[in-house]
Amino acid sequence: MRRATLLLFTLLGNLFSAEAPELKLPLKANSVRFGVIGDSGTGGKAQYETAAGMARTHSRFPFDFVIMLGDNIYGGKSPADFKQKFQDPYTPLLDAGVKFYASLGNHDETTERLYKPFNMDGRRYYSFKRGNAEFFALDSSYMDRQQLDWLQSQLSDSRSTWKICFFHHPLYSHARAHGPDTDLRRLLEPLFQAQGVSVVFTGHEHVYERLKPQNGISYFVLGNSGQLRFHDVRPSPETAKGFDTDRTFALVEISENQLYFQVISRTGETVDSGLLELRQKPSANASIHAGSVRPTVY
Repeated sequence: MRRATLLLFTLLGNLFSAEAPELKLPLKANSVRFGVIGDSGTGGKAQYETAAGMARTHSRFPFDFVIMLGDNIYGGKSPADFKQKFQDPYTPLLDAGVKFYASLGNHDETTERLYKPFNMDGRRYYSFKRGNAEFFALDSSYMDRQQLDWLQSQLSDSRSTWKICFFHHPLYSHARAHGPDTDLRRLLEPLFQAQGVSVVFTGHEHVYERLKPQNGISYFVLGNSGQLRFHDVRPSPETAKGFDTDRTFALVEISENQLYFQVISRTGETVDSGLLELRQKPSANASIHAGSVRPTVY
């Protein structure tokens, strides 16, 4: 406990002395702004440093919430573990009113859904809305029929322009450690396509990878906010950007039919940034916002 407290105060000191990265997001009026972290809950120095970087950017890019892509608490699950691996590193953001929305990974326990700061309200899977975007948190470790039926119903009923799913296991990945979960892809991707999901965030691989759009959907893999596997991304024609030499987090801004993103390393380097533009497709069912994304990198 004493070690974690000393580490927290050291990193909070660095928080105010280090320079925030150059912001590549437009800060448009009434936009939806959020952060993304995955595989974060180690309680180690790198997690604290990455969290301090997020807090530095929050002063210039005041995001309202963070989505968590699973493996939120590694190892023990005692109150002291939750404090060391979540509460302490993200104290500046929590104190600023930033809400965290968790999804469960294979190193998590289902009891984490009861931890109030994760805002899961006791559910393994759930949805919430912000502006013209709706977010769907899934439990990819136990993708049973009940969850699939729930997702089908929720996506079909959604009138949001942006339908964004986030969960742990990637449908596409070119990391050596795990690779894509093709069984999960067969279950989810047809549903995503039919119901107009435009962006998917996943973790599990301890690297960052952005895929070129697959069947009109943009996939992000970000599982290195605490963990890291050096040089684990294999070159692939499907990879738009890969980064596997440091920890990262992402910032996202949504304004009308545009989604801006910036991925920042533990040391403040921008490793990826760009714009996704949603192109609507005509649909016989007006309740389905079917569309595809067109990426622009800058």
